[in-house]
Amino acid sequence: MKTLNLGAMRQAMEGLRLDGFGAGNAQSLVERTLAQHGLSMPAQAAGGARPFPAAGAQPGGGTIPQGASFTTDRFTCPAGSREMMVYVPASVAAGQGAEGLVLMLHGCTQTHADFARGTGMNDLAERHRLIVVYPQQARGDNAQSCWNWFSIGDQRRGRGEPEILAQMAQAQAALHRVPSDRIFAAGLSAGAAMAVILGQTHPEVFAAIGAHSGLPFGAARDVPGAFAAMNGTGMADSARPRAATATPTIIFHGSADRTVHPQNAASIAADTLAAGPDQTIADQATATTGGRSHRRDITSTLDGQVIVDHWTVEGLGHAWSGGRAGGSYTDPKGPDASAEMVRFFLAQPRGGSGKAA
Repeated sequence: MKTLNLGAMRQAMEGLRLDGFGAGNAQSLVERTLAQHGLSMPAQAAGGARPFPAAGAQPGGGTIPQGASFTTDRFTCPAGSREMMVYVPASVAAGQGAEGLVLMLHGCTQTHADFARGTGMNDLAERHRLIVVYPQQARGDNAQSCWNWFSIGDQRRGRGEPEILAQMAQAQAALHRVPSDRIFAAGLSAGAAMAVILGQTHPEVFAAIGAHSGLPFGAARDVPGAFAAMNGTGMADSARPRAATATPTIIFHGSADRTVHPQNAASIAADTLAAGPDQTIADQATATTGGRSHRRDITSTLDGQVIVDHWTVEGLGHAWSGGRAGGSYTDPKGPDASAEMVRFFLAQPRGGSGKAA
């Protein structure tokens, strides 16, 4: 028996509906499903991806600090190919060395540039000397630019999107001389679900992950299952593949999320703990930040390493907590999810895998 004590979990919210989230390999299937819920696709999803910003420009306008770079490229490996944007802060470019690398995975209907703008991660990268890699899902691989977290072929090591993304992160880490134990992944919604998958399929690559409004490993095996999981009516935890690795995870989820049911956050936390050590120490804290109250359920190993930091933000919908107004699916109120994820990542132990034994 694992020693788990996360406190009382929030009661499951009933009668939820989808709200602007598209997932599926066919445009018509997504549109039909959304229509059944009385919804339509967000306006920005109707067109193609926004043009890549030129090197030296911030997405959406503005300039980057002198000496920094924000470039676009394409990564290709035997498993496939994806576009990406890479931010290198001025301090790293000046030869001071990178403290880590964060792979940032956007949500459905978003672009990597949109995600960079909304999360403000580049500003944190300057402050903490982080390389930030923003992959872009191709419309040819998913009609709504969702990462295919619900596809069995993209839930395994050695193939599909997990392999592409893991190799992308490793290649950029090697290029910028990032220590092998300082590679992290974070995402929103479908991107968060894929980050969770990366923590399971490539635990030797990613020292920790951040999941904002995401879903647990193996939550769905097809498109109908994806919508059921998002609504909180999917397969029982006992029917999902068992998480094999306790990759340290920071979780953010809004109590008012009407797109991905909050119980998914609880399942991510439970999976991580179930794969972790037999004895843990649980703590809970509440506070109000930026006009929103929030609760943290924190679980640590006996030697003090935090393996789960679960934030439930009251009144937050399907949006990045503390996000920037220039991006989609952001809410400026509440704790700054980007800053808290960076804090969590950089607190991971050095000199090893960072995994709880």
